[in-house]
Amino acid sequence: MPNVTPAADSHTMTPIDGGITAPEGFTSAAVHCGIKAKPGVLDLAVLASNALASVAGIFTTNLAQAAPVLVSKRHLDMTRGIGRAIVVNSGCANACTGDEGLANAARMASEVAADLGCEPSQVLVASTGVIGVGLKMDRVVSGIRQASSSLARGHGGEAARAIMTTDPFPKDGAVRVATASGAYTIGGMAKGSGMIEPNMATMIGFLTTDAQVPPALLRRALRESARDTFNAITVDGECSTNDSLFAMASGASGVAVTDDLYPGFLDGMLAVSRHLALGIVRGGEGATRVIAVTVRDAQTVDAARQVARTIANSPLVKTAVHGADPNWGRIVAAAGRAGVAFDIDRLTVTVGGVLLFDHGLPHDDAAPQAAEAFARDTVDVELSLGAGDASATIWGCDLSAEYVRINGEYRT
Repeated sequence: MPNVTPAADSHTMTPIDGGITAPEGFTSAAVHCGIKAKPGVLDLAVLASNALASVAGIFTTNLAQAAPVLVSKRHLDMTRGIGRAIVVNSGCANACTGDEGLANAARMASEVAADLGCEPSQVLVASTGVIGVGLKMDRVVSGIRQASSSLARGHGGEAARAIMTTDPFPKDGAVRVATASGAYTIGGMAKGSGMIEPNMATMIGFLTTDAQVPPALLRRALRESARDTFNAITVDGECSTNDSLFAMASGASGVAVTDDLYPGFLDGMLAVSRHLALGIVRGGEGATRVIAVTVRDAQTVDAARQVARTIANSPLVKTAVHGADPNWGRIVAAAGRAGVAFDIDRLTVTVGGVLLFDHGLPHDDAAPQAAEAFARDTVDVELSLGAGDASATIWGCDLSAEYVRINGEYRT
């Protein structure tokens, strides 16, 4: 993450190491408990606050919601945004597992609570992996006890590895935010590679901060930061049963986020979230390139997002990018079926700064330069609808044969 110095206010941000436990007041531990068959592969993690913290969460809009999603939503309602810990496993989604799955998710919270000396409702639960498979609770309980007894700072990187499924690399990050009232830290980790279509946040993500943030304000910052980061990415247009995004604020820095400090806090949340979200896209199943689709001059932000998302999700656009084929016609066609009204005679399309379509007319003479732009690690697609002054960006990735192989063999 680059250093950021906002011009509009008096805070500065600096990237730091440490990930999810970079903020003061947080510890974590990761273990292999046997959910994943390969020996030694981390598959369970516990993240804990040293004291009661503000907590917030946003969840999948999929109607087939997994047991950990239902339990975590219930716990947030019960505590009104106060908690101590999150327990997460990979390798098994505990989704579509009925009453037994709900009981298992609740037991995961109870086991952590017993080890930390808090109420079960003060523990949130997340799971990721294969749908329709039950957790082996003897292994999970043993792993929870092992993790709870070894909580420490400096284990953020291990926790980020423990939540991976098909992810090709772990994703974590942190920033230090300096203000006139003092400094605080925001950290985070996330997993996600396939089944990525953000209808809440997407994937499983965790953000921590040692700023003092009331639960209601933390919920607001989580939603606002997710809107333009986790909610602005897509790999394959698939919304998971387990999508969850959590935030915890320990307050250990002593810096209270007031209305005056909120813009800086939101900037920090955005910086960490964007870093993690783009990591998810770059690590998408089989991905070789990131596609950044920016739609400008739309009537509304929602209209711009709808057009950008349709383009980023188009299999024809994604395969053209994979093959470095400057097929601007696929981009125009996807925009035209997005359900947003615009005049094609006012539409312009550029890729990597190369103008390919201008006010209804093609510029095929630019195809050689466009082919080079399509072959870059990040392919920047920009459209102007000529209908207003709103804009939005959605990040996606290309579609390769490797994506088909991974998902064709996921359960086997």
